[in-house]
Amino acid sequence: MSTIEVPRAEFLEISTDQPAQPRRRRIKRKTVNTVIWMVALLALTAIVLYPLVWMLFATFKPSSEFGQNPGLMPENPTVDNYVKVVEGIAGTPLWRFFANSLFIAVMAVIGTLFSSALAAYAFARIKFRGVGLLFAAMIGTLLLPFHVIIIPQYIMFNKLELVDTYWPLILPKFLATEAFFVFLIVQFIRNIPRDMDEAARIDGAGHLRIFFSIILPLIKPALITSAIFTFIWTWNDFLGPLLYINTPEEYPLPIALKLYNDQTSTSDYGATMAVSFLALLPILIFFIVFQRFLVDGVATQGLKG
Repeated sequence: MSTIEVPRAEFLEISTDQPAQPRRRRIKRKTVNTVIWMVALLALTAIVLYPLVWMLFATFKPSSEFGQNPGLMPENPTVDNYVKVVEGIAGTPLWRFFANSLFIAVMAVIGTLFSSALAAYAFARIKFRGVGLLFAAMIGTLLLPFHVIIIPQYIMFNKLELVDTYWPLILPKFLATEAFFVFLIVQFIRNIPRDMDEAARIDGAGHLRIFFSIILPLIKPALITSAIFTFIWTWNDFLGPLLYINTPEEYPLPIALKLYNDQTSTSDYGATMAVSFLALLPILIFFIVFQRFLVDGVATQGLKG
């Protein structure tokens, strides 16, 4: 009986090629899925960024083009809008509005971080009667819209003769009135082990020493997160300065932006776009510089000590 001899080299080639085909299919499938995801993400990014890009090109459009040329590119590009903006409005230069907004935003950040961190430490580490009730009441203030307390606040600051000053915009930030940030930092402190507090207390440290030497350095991601949102919210605040600031030289940028639409019977849309774009730059720079701390703060929330 005759036998069929298969060359050893061909046998090895067949045995090694067969399992490689499914592997190639899996690699090809993963590559196709990756390409689809990348295209989808790029399309979504383009949709999100398009309004910002449109605003940038709109700053070079003359006011006569608005309403006639809704496209991206200006038909008659000009830099006159930036010239008008730099010169200022009503005798007040643009840098003054920037300085006013920057002062209010920086003071709001300092006040919010300092007061919220102290209040959060008290809620998370100090045991006193009624701590749970006070914490629940503080969380309940999140349900109150700002419009509910506008009139009582205005009456109070008016009796204190603080209207037309920056105090109504800054003073509440130093009194831990931002319940959201207090809650955020409380949750962050509760994730820190108490062993370090007890060791420091054995060495004779009090609450202030423990707070400034141990707790404060460890909650830096939560503080950076609070600083980012406080800066953005304060920089974009329109209603607060509109209520309390009456002097044009003391206006922040959001109120100055309104002047370009109210100074004459016809609105200067080109200058409005230029001011709007310039007002976005500090927020973008602030966010880009501190975004890694924001990511660290979100990631650290999932860790337990």
